Amino acid sequence: MSKSVYRRGGQALLLCAAALSGAAQAAQADEYRLAPGDQIRVQVFQNPDLTLDARVGESGFISYPLVGKVKVGGLPLDGAEALLAAALKKGGYVQQPQVNIALLQVRGNQASVLGQVNRPGRFPLETANTTVTDLLAQAGGVAPGGADLVVLTGARDGKPFRTEIDVPAIYRAAQGGSAGTLVVQPGDVLFVDRAPVYYIYGEAQRPGAYRVERGMTLRQALAQGGGPTVRGTERSLKVERRAADGSFQPLKLDMNAQIQPDDVIYVPESLF
Repeated sequence: MSKSVYRRGGQALLLCAAALSGAAQAAQADEYRLAPGDQIRVQVFQNPDLTLDARVGESGFISYPLVGKVKVGGLPLDGAEALLAAALKKGGYVQQPQVNIALLQVRGNQASVLGQVNRPGRFPLETANTTVTDLLAQAGGVAPGGADLVVLTGARDGKPFRTEIDVPAIYRAAQGGSAGTLVVQPGDVLFVDRAPVYYIYGEAQRPGAYRVERGMTLRQALAQGGGPTVRGTERSLKVERRAADGSFQPLKLDMNAQIQPDDVIYVPESLF
């Protein structure tokens, strides 16, 4: 075989190794990192006396037999395993320690989901790149009465953080190959408000409150309520809209005009 073939083969192996190294670094960056409050189990191969269930303290330390206090907070599991193994070997307690750490319960890295979701509560951020959509999925998704806009609050770089997220736009962007959604940080709160509604009363088939869809026209809003009854008419529909002072002002709208949250539609009785 010629030297050029060997050279090409060596370059391919180097490129492959570099790709594997880059993938390993990316995986480590995404790996869950231990935080205060997490419950872990430490086991050392062929040394059952060194098995320990521990809680990561507020300062990130655990107290481990023979070794003493070890700071594991902020480390991925394999990093904490390597740290404990090095401490056991350095102290001469185990010649070739094989340490395994299992995460029993996540309590440190958590975020809350409140409001109109199917399962509100606190949820663990099991990876470092948990997104808003991941968190919503853990909460069972937005409930039928939930709004399209959700609010994420927390802290970034020690400063208060607040942003509104258009959930349908996220999925439309994902279909178009966009970069995805915001990454959630420990302590964040995701709030899903009620969807905006409008009201129909009078001679409508199904009077009541209905969700305001984007771009919904007066004609579409009336259709949601089943349209007029046999005694009702579309002519002379009355629409009232909330003003800045909270009062309702009467409007004369075209059937193709868009409605707004809290609009009140009155379907009058036909005179003929």
